[in-house]
Amino acid sequence: MMSRLRYHACYVLSAAVLASCAPQPSYRTPVPPSAPAPSARVSQPPPVPPPPPPLEAVRKPLPQESKIREQDIRAKTPPVTTKEPVKQASVTEPRGSGETPAAPATPALADDSSLLAKITPGVSPQRAASLRLTEEGRKLLDGGDAAKALSRLERTIVIDSTNGYGYFYLAKAQHRLGRHQESLNLLDIAQSRLGGEPFWMSELHALRGENYRSLGQPQKSETSYQQSLRINSGNKTASEGLARVSGETSPAAK
Repeated sequence: MMSRLRYHACYVLSAAVLASCAPQPSYRTPVPPSAPAPSARVSQPPPVPPPPPPLEAVRKPLPQESKIREQDIRAKTPPVTTKEPVKQASVTEPRGSGETPAAPATPALADDSSLLAKITPGVSPQRAASLRLTEEGRKLLDGGDAAKALSRLERTIVIDSTNGYGYFYLAKAQHRLGRHQESLNLLDIAQSRLGGEPFWMSELHALRGENYRSLGQPQKSETSYQQSLRINSGNKTASEGLARVSGETSPAAK
């Protein structure tokens, strides 16, 4: 009986030793259930704005009273008008249909009537001979011998047909002889050759005015005199001729 008890005690003791030597399970603190991460939260969409009101509701007509007041204001405000300055008649502008404008004052040109001064070293002998004959014809005209001057001047254009001075003095000789239409024809040729010389253009218009005056055409004569004075206010023939024509066409002279 005692042996069984000893055996049983040894068995219990060995079982206890084995139980103490067995590995103990580790203790873990229980984790409480956590809330879902912020990133995992589902964000709600922003509220949708209400639709805009219809266009007809926005464009409401103004009250009738405001329209009336605006019309009254516009009616009471006088329109701003700008008055154009009154243009005064210039001295050179005609004041009536029967009046002729006076030629504007221009400085007198230097005398360029000497033909011998135009014979320079660069001038051809043919041109120089034509200019000398033209100068002789001019002196004959100044001396009152228009017929002899005409024969001398006709030779000038035979020698040099481009000599515009020869045509001018031929026209002057024809005018002295009373052949006014022939003189006008020669002046047209002279003008085509002397267009670039203001002094001679003034002389040409003055002689044209003399021919028109002799032909009984005062309007054309006056226009030619004025053209001459516009170019050269010192043209004595044009100024004296214009004074004569103005006196002849004035109402007092009639």
